[in-house]
Amino acid sequence: MTKYTKDHEWVRLDGPLASFGITDFAQGQLGDVVFVELPEIGRRIAAGDQIAVVESVKAASDVYAPVGGEVVEINSALVDAPDMVNASAEGDGWFAKIKLDNPSALDGLMDKAAYDAFVGSQS
Repeated sequence: MTKYTKDHEWVRLDGPLASFGITDFAQGQLGDVVFVELPEIGRRIAAGDQIAVVESVKAASDVYAPVGGEVVEINSALVDAPDMVNASAEGDGWFAKIKLDNPSALDGLMDKAAYDAFVGSQS
């Protein structure tokens, strides 16, 4: 089950952990990603906290935590290959995994259909 935020992040629950990253729409808007600053393992975050930075040839953009919890794993492959975000934003280009404080927090986020409608209303 993947959910989406209005800031163009996605979050996917996998047991007690949730992976997150930026959406395919977001990476398309950014252009070629050249650097990703990932959060520290062990960092406690609240939903909406600035948690990462993505830099592209066009701009730098903050990434916000879609849910609250503790960062337990990062995708260190992005350090050497930030272009994975462009190639697979909602797959291999994930940023980190969070141990959720409250799994029901996902209930307040958009599903794919609602996110697609939101993106369509932005143009």
